[in-house]
Amino acid sequence: MTEASPDEPGRPPTEVRPAPVVSSGQRVHIASPYRFGFFGCLGVLTAYLLFQAALEVSTILLTVVVALLVAVGLNPVVEVMTRRGLPRVLAVLGVFLALAAFLTLVVLAVLPVFTQQINLLLETAPESLVRMRDNPVFADLDARYQIVTRVTDFITSGDLIQALFGGLLGAGRFIANVLVAGIVTLVLTLYFMSSLPAIKQVIYRLSPASQRPRVRYLADQIFGKVGSYLTGMFVVVTCAGVLSFVFLSIIGMGEYALAVAAVVSILSFIPLVGSTLSMVLVTAVCLSSSVPQGVAGLVYYLVYQQFEAYVIYPRVMARSVQVPGPVTVIAALAFGTLLGIVGALIAVPTAAALLILYREVLIPRLDRS
Repeated sequence: MTEASPDEPGRPPTEVRPAPVVSSGQRVHIASPYRFGFFGCLGVLTAYLLFQAALEVSTILLTVVVALLVAVGLNPVVEVMTRRGLPRVLAVLGVFLALAAFLTLVVLAVLPVFTQQINLLLETAPESLVRMRDNPVFADLDARYQIVTRVTDFITSGDLIQALFGGLLGAGRFIANVLVAGIVTLVLTLYFMSSLPAIKQVIYRLSPASQRPRVRYLADQIFGKVGSYLTGMFVVVTCAGVLSFVFLSIIGMGEYALAVAAVVSILSFIPLVGSTLSMVLVTAVCLSSSVPQGVAGLVYYLVYQQFEAYVIYPRVMARSVQVPGPVTVIAALAFGTLLGIVGALIAVPTAAALLILYREVLIPRLDRS
């Protein structure tokens, strides 16, 4: 806008500039570094608190994951029973009672033998150490460092229990935690088995309506394949336990047969190292009786490993997800490192689910691009 001065008519018009106005957007821009840093710190603090909360409840989360996987693995058996006319409630109850009976049998078989062997070790360890003094090298070391006296005092004074569990109170707390974790896992497994159809519906409805048929298909594929794999594993570990029981009974070690068979069944769930641990266990138990029985145990398990790898496993897993060997190794190592034994147990089912997503989602999308 321009205007002329009234008392100077010949002077050219003077341009009048409006005063600068600072907009609200500029004010926000001036304050944005502070606000960005403040809210950024709040975000980091929130993420840290959530991470710490996840660490605190990690045991609970792992229990939920294990219970869900067991429920998914037993669901094909429940569906077979329901297709034959049995109500789902009764089918779930029957499968759950069978699982509870199996776990009870494992505890009753393993706990007495374990307690007996620990007591025997505590009783015979001092005498075994004394006999080791016949070795000149060990006798010289014992004369210098009093190894036999120190180890004997450590075992007989109760310091061993103190070191392992933190005393009797710590041992009782450890046993109580194991029992509570087992009971919670069983209860969650029962809940997941009974409400698995409802859980599937919730998962389906988390997706947009336009994508829901595709999500339903993928979820059914994952649940079906993972369930088939776990059901097949139940068959494989049952064969391992039964054959171990029969073998130990034949060679005259029936006293330990049931306990060893139960432990072998549990170890067989662990990929890669489970078979090796079972072989070491069977061989050690047989060697505790005599050297010929130990050799027989080693030969038996080497033969059984080949029989399982080339006969039982391919026939049982013919309809389940075939996870390649390298993927199995990587998944077992990664999950085992992150989550321990539980991670090793869930490694292959998780890898099977990820392979389905890779084949059904990622590859088609890459092919269209």
